Amino acid sequence: MSLLQLLNAYRDRRLLSIFLFGISSGFPFVMIGSVMSAWLSDEGLSRASIGLFGIIFNVYAFNFLWSPLLDRLRLPWLGQRRGWIVTMQLAIAGCCMYMSTLDVQNALYTMALLGLLIAIFSATQDIAIDAYRIDIIADNEKDKLSAASSLATAGWWTGYGGLGALPFVIADLPGWSWSDIYLLLAGIMASIAVFTLLAKEPDIDRAALVQQAQARYAQATKGASTALSGLIAWLAVALIEPFREFFSRNGVRLALSILAFIFLFKLGEAFLGRMSIVFYKEVGFSNTDIGYYSKLLNWWVTIIFSVIGGLMNIRYGIYRGLFIAGLAMAASNLMFAWIAEVGPSKGLFAATIIVDGFTSAWSTVAMVAFISLMCNRTFSASQYALMASLSVAGKNTLATSSGWIVDSLNGNWSLFFILTAVMVTPGLLFLRTLRQDIAIAEKNAAKM
Repeated sequence: MSLLQLLNAYRDRRLLSIFLFGISSGFPFVMIGSVMSAWLSDEGLSRASIGLFGIIFNVYAFNFLWSPLLDRLRLPWLGQRRGWIVTMQLAIAGCCMYMSTLDVQNALYTMALLGLLIAIFSATQDIAIDAYRIDIIADNEKDKLSAASSLATAGWWTGYGGLGALPFVIADLPGWSWSDIYLLLAGIMASIAVFTLLAKEPDIDRAALVQQAQARYAQATKGASTALSGLIAWLAVALIEPFREFFSRNGVRLALSILAFIFLFKLGEAFLGRMSIVFYKEVGFSNTDIGYYSKLLNWWVTIIFSVIGGLMNIRYGIYRGLFIAGLAMAASNLMFAWIAEVGPSKGLFAATIIVDGFTSAWSTVAMVAFISLMCNRTFSASQYALMASLSVAGKNTLATSSGWIVDSLNGNWSLFFILTAVMVTPGLLFLRTLRQDIAIAEKNAAKM
């Protein structure tokens, strides 16, 4: 396949909507993350108090609990997917507008509540956006699936890194306050909602499969009253059927292998990421170095390699993309061990960030494409949210012990990063067992 043929997969108006939705998905992390922390810091809150606000990010690990509702409930405007997306975008914008009116010192709990609401609305938006990306790409468009995954990743980093830099650029300008900045954030999100109105709604016929499932559950409860039987059947189709279908279609062994792989694949990256800023400062890099290399450079590197990762997935397939990404993750972690031995070398720091950005982008694109491939489009919201939440859970649970591991190694950063490189091994072993199943899924997609 020539480069021109590979690039041709990106010539699709639907991919522009996916990129913009990626921006919308990454942008709320700025609202409840760096910008909120900066505002609270300027108001004189303690580091411990500011750190507690980070609890609201756990919402993203549990959004699979209500994801079936987005497959089952259709809002009375704009369709199954766009309706949920634009509603959540406007709700996020509304929270930001309200937050811009607050006096932090006298309304700290209200600010925390609004932050939690933004996290809930954002996590719900993510469910709908992931489902939209899966639904809008037809089963026989395998190449488009990888292209869509790469642009979703590039969009997320644009919203998080690109737009996320804007508040800090204008924060020190005369006449600007953090309240004004939150009003600006609300305006940006509302503007993104306008583009959502222009996106094409996926045309997916769920009726036949849903009706079959509802009839099966109704038959199982035929002893109950008609109203109760209908309610039980509706709830069962919404809450049980997406997960039953996933295990039934793949078999228990394969389904558990898929879930275990997703949980383990990026665990080493999560351990490293949790301690990266601490490491940079302890090894001797300045805040300016960290901001320039770790944030700004990493943003551009991630966007570039997201597109390249999509091209490589199209050319070589999802399995090879995942395997190469896994090996590259281990290699990039070893470069951090090299920094620990050499010290604060800016040249080595830049090279490490480039390699790390490449592996992060490539692995994310490959993982998004893999999870999308494993979903049934009838239950895309539920099944994608379930699998994606496992990856988040690995970061938010096991990776919390990363600081303890460094302490137990007496601050031996080199050995810590070597351990994070080794952590990729279990995920690659599970991936190896899935090789044939991924190939079969890709062939079936190509035939449809």
